[in-house]
Amino acid sequence: MSPFEIGMLLCFGASWPFSVYKTWKTKQVAGKSRIFLWLVCIGYLSGIAHKLLFHRDPVIILYAVNALLVFADLLLVYRYQRPARPAPVPEQV
Repeated sequence: MSPFEIGMLLCFGASWPFSVYKTWKTKQVAGKSRIFLWLVCIGYLSGIAHKLLFHRDPVIILYAVNALLVFADLLLVYRYQRPARPAPVPEQV
């Protein structure tokens, strides 16, 4: 178990609750990238896989909490993202 890995996960993990809360409260997702959130989620899931397959230790809990928070933010982005409006068709006389 590396103290640097724990520090990294704690620092990243401290920011996700604020992001989720802000998205939930304001229902504004402008500037949030679904691709970015998916990549972060995949990164945390890769960390979990590594811990399960090669190096089981309690740090897996931090990976799981972070992944859940990012996934919650991603769900909110899908929920509140407005579909693009089609361009209005001019009326023909």
